[in-house]
Amino acid sequence: MTTRYRVEYALKTHRRDQFIEWVKGLLAVPFVLYSEPTGVFGDGTNVDRMAEESHRRYAEIMRDVERMIDDHMTIQGHDEAFPSKLLMLVPTAGPFFTRLPLEAAFKYQDRKRHISSRRYVAPSFNDVRLVLNSAQLMAVTGGALQLATFDGDVTLYDDGKSLEPDSPVVPRLLDLLRKNIKIGIVTAAGYTTADRYYERLHGLLDAIATSKDLDPIQKQNIVIMGGEDNYLF
Repeated sequence: MTTRYRVEYALKTHRRDQFIEWVKGLLAVPFVLYSEPTGVFGDGTNVDRMAEESHRRYAEIMRDVERMIDDHMTIQGHDEAFPSKLLMLVPTAGPFFTRLPLEAAFKYQDRKRHISSRRYVAPSFNDVRLVLNSAQLMAVTGGALQLATFDGDVTLYDDGKSLEPDSPVVPRLLDLLRKNIKIGIVTAAGYTTADRYYERLHGLLDAIATSKDLDPIQKQNIVIMGGEDNYLF
């Protein structure tokens, strides 16, 4: 059954991330040049060659974007006379806080989603977003992660539901706390009292309270922001 959240989301006009749209446009060029959608229906030598060449070109583009982000990061903290090349190409690009290994992230996603082997579907907005998500995870898994934030509805639990004790998300969140990583949960729910948030998140909060392998400091490493950051608990 389609939830109200999904219906309302589909009916609204959303502003697309211009950086992702720009990367998607870069990836469209190798797709047009190397895909063979006309007259090729088998998986023969031509298709394999097309996939290999597309993979190489996609990876090169991601490596070039990765280097532009590195250059952008060296400039963003200084009052330079000229903006970075990335900022000139994508004026809406904001600051980056971690390096993004985009080439490695693309190769990982390509193995899962076979982006290079497609003949009829160009790399999409969601493909690029997944590559960026993977790159971000790769960047923070080296031990530097201090805070992980999550949305509530449609992320930690279904729309309008609660985080129950048997949710597979709960042990994963507890594992983050054991590693001294703070957790932030940001939800649009605008309750003015803590008891309503407990009702929605009781599965996680009870697990934290009764955990025997979390010390008192680790148990306090969770912050809940409600009402689009208007209520802090």
